[in-house]
Amino acid sequence: MSEAVQTLEGWYALHDFRSIDWQSWKASPLELRRQALEELQQFLDQCAQAEAAKTGSTAFYSIVGQKADIVFMHLRETLDDINDLETAFQKTAFADFTIPSYSYVSVVELSSYMAKPGTNPMEDPEIVARLKPQLPKSKHICFYPMDKKRDGQDNWYMEPMERRREMMRSHGLIGRSYAGRVKQIITGSVGFDDWEWGVTLFGDDPLVFKKLVYEMRFDEASARYGDFGGFYVGNLLDKAKLDRMFTV
Repeated sequence: MSEAVQTLEGWYALHDFRSIDWQSWKASPLELRRQALEELQQFLDQCAQAEAAKTGSTAFYSIVGQKADIVFMHLRETLDDINDLETAFQKTAFADFTIPSYSYVSVVELSSYMAKPGTNPMEDPEIVARLKPQLPKSKHICFYPMDKKRDGQDNWYMEPMERRREMMRSHGLIGRSYAGRVKQIITGSVGFDDWEWGVTLFGDDPLVFKKLVYEMRFDEASARYGDFGGFYVGNLLDKAKLDRMFTV
C-alpha cells in the first residue's frame, strides 16, 4: 500500500451555481422584482459582515455561457455554517427566481507534499491565511473539479510518495510562475462530492486562466494523471452590474 499524503484543512466551501428563471422574472411586477433584489442585497450584506469579522468569505459572480447565470462561492468555519447560509438564501424572495444548476461541496486543503520536516504548519501565519483565505474581488473567476487517475498503469495512488512529491513540486512551480496574476484556491472534496478536488482561480485577465491551465496540461501530474470536469468562468458582480443585469 502506498503512503497516503497528509492534508491540512481550513474553511468549508460551497460553490452554489444558479440559473435565473428569466421568464418568471420578466413577467413579475416591478415591486416584486425590487423586493427580490433588496433581499439579495441584504443577504450579500450579511456575507460581507462575516468577511469583516473574519469568520468566512463570499464571492459573487455572473457566469458566461449556458451552464448557469450566477455563482456564490462561500467559505465558512463549519459545514453547519455552510448549510445555514444555503438555507438563508433559499428563504429570500430572489431565490424563488433561481433554479439550482450545479453545486460543489469541499473544504480548503493544503497537502503536506511540500511541508518542511519537523515543523508545525499551523504555527505558520502564511499557512493559516491560505487555509482561511479572504476571497479576492478580482474581475473574473474560473472553477473546475478534477480527479487524479486510477486507470491501469496510470494510477496516481499507487505511485510511491517520493515520486508523487517530485511531480507535485514540478506542478507547483508552474502555478508559482503565475503569482500576482492568478489567485488559486484548492478545495478537497474526497467523501464530500463527485470529484476529488475543486480548483477556483481568480484573476483580472481571463486569458491567464487559459494559459495557466494549458501550461499545466503538459506537466506530468496533469498530462498523465489529471481528469477534469466542466469549467465555469464568469465576471465579478458588483451592485452596479447586478442592477444592470436584472433591469428589464
